[in-house]
Amino acid sequence: MKRTIIPIGPYHPLQEEAGFFQLQVEGEKVLDIDVDLGYNHRGIEKICEARTFDQIPFVVERICGICSTSHPLAYVQAVEEIARVQVPERALYIRTIIAELERLHSHLLWLGLAGHFIGYNTVFMWAWRYREPVLDIMEEMTGNRQNYAMMKIGGVRRDILEQDLPKIRKMAEDLRPVLDMFVGAVMDDPVIHARTKGVGVLTPEDARRYGAVGPTARASGLAIDVRKDDPYAAYDRLDWKVITGESGDVFAKAAVRLLEIAESIKIVLQCLDQMKPGEIDTKVKEIPPGEGIGRVEAPRGETFHYVRSDGSNRPVRHKVRAPSYVNVPTFKATCIGQTVSDATIILAAVDPCYSCTERMAVVDAGAGKRPVEQYDLVAVSQREGQKMLRSLAGKVAQTTLEKKLAEGYRRIGWKAC
Repeated sequence: MKRTIIPIGPYHPLQEEAGFFQLQVEGEKVLDIDVDLGYNHRGIEKICEARTFDQIPFVVERICGICSTSHPLAYVQAVEEIARVQVPERALYIRTIIAELERLHSHLLWLGLAGHFIGYNTVFMWAWRYREPVLDIMEEMTGNRQNYAMMKIGGVRRDILEQDLPKIRKMAEDLRPVLDMFVGAVMDDPVIHARTKGVGVLTPEDARRYGAVGPTARASGLAIDVRKDDPYAAYDRLDWKVITGESGDVFAKAAVRLLEIAESIKIVLQCLDQMKPGEIDTKVKEIPPGEGIGRVEAPRGETFHYVRSDGSNRPVRHKVRAPSYVNVPTFKATCIGQTVSDATIILAAVDPCYSCTERMAVVDAGAGKRPVEQYDLVAVSQREGQKMLRSLAGKVAQTTLEKKLAEGYRRIGWKAC
């Protein structure tokens, strides 16, 4: 059969953001896939280098609307490592509560979208219906349904009010029977089994080879989770377990997320039981020179922030790596050999966030598309700048000569032709 290229994106009804996938197919079978990201490049890292340390949390929480607390949390932990800051215990519990409520609404959002992708819109409506109380609580605690503006270097910006604690507890406890309903509806439905079991399998070997993280890796049997492997916030004070699957297919990814919802509920309730009154901010004044890293287990996997300080009030380097950047390439291992009809749900199974994968590469078409490095760009900029200066100097000289000629003509009564 003749090979055919099927483009998906960069704008497609099944994609919330811009990403371009080219499927090479033979009949209905996918033979190869090419992924092209970077349509949402906003220069976040460079923007942060022009902001003060205290301004940056507001910038990085806009990298992703769904993971809008994982990025500022990873960032402030990186800076706290540089400054050797001891965060108050109450602030650690508040950070944990915010992070787990975000995981709840993120997993419910994904579950609804997954149901929508396979035509199971009842699951879509249920999941988004029960996601609303989580967002309502977030709005009541922080003032926002997303982009909560809670994280700051040395603690959190706002305390959780005493009158909000019973509301958080009720919301978490009300989700438990809802979760049982989802497990019954999703885990035992023969149509969902037919559409997701054995589809888009990511083997443990491929998960390691691609560096997969989060539910994408855990569904393949890899028990990796930053909350356990490198504890932060209050996770080392709580009783919970890392959820893993075995088959690595779309069904396993759904099962891992459903069971993680139950763990998140447990974590939130334990935080409410253990959290005591106290300070929420260390009030950091200055950041010394140094380097620091922050790691956070976002709903999609490990979020990594690197910060370097020279002792001023701004970082000299800020590097971000979000989980989708390493999860998206696993499509090479999971889509090939599958049918076209399954490609979209396989693509959606890693819960990709294309805004999190923003990268820019400059190539020189005349040099065989070799990637252009930073120093090459500086050299080109300097060379083009010199050209512009010479051209501008020539124009200035020409203008000056014309003015002198016009003045001479005026004095002798001639008119310039």
